[in-house]
Amino acid sequence: MQFPKPIKLNDTETRRWMFILLKRARNAGDSGEIPVSAVILNEKGHCIGHGRNTRNRDCNPLGHAELIALRQAAWIKGDWRFNECTLIVTLEPCQMCAGALIQARMGKVIYGAEDKKRGGMGGSIDLASHKSAHHKMTVEGGVMRDKAKYQLEEWFKKTRL
Repeated sequence: MQFPKPIKLNDTETRRWMFILLKRARNAGDSGEIPVSAVILNEKGHCIGHGRNTRNRDCNPLGHAELIALRQAAWIKGDWRFNECTLIVTLEPCQMCAGALIQARMGKVIYGAEDKKRGGMGGSIDLASHKSAHHKMTVEGGVMRDKAKYQLEEWFKKTRL
């Protein structure tokens, strides 16, 4: 089965989406969640899923922005395969989310800040290029890195004194 390639976003479009996601992440942070937000774009660049962290609100360890966006996008798409899609997220996906993105066959992942402690796409371990990964995806990190990192650091300073 041949899938279309993920949309090629130029720097302006990628930064525009990241700006929107940082604003959504700030709202999540204001409600007590770790400020992370994600969006999934189809091959035409249309949003088919979005999410923000909801672990505290829902008392659910699976309440990660990426997983929420995946669930919504799968329902809208009527399929669990995302070869032609792009996920954009403010923080590097953790190992759990990286595994889910591999299972979902995500075409491309773009993230803002790296996560040196728990990152699953290069920060701590790189599951996307690991020899066990049955699906290879394109990964681009560091988009608006400083803004994304600053937002997270400030949130942790305020909430985790």
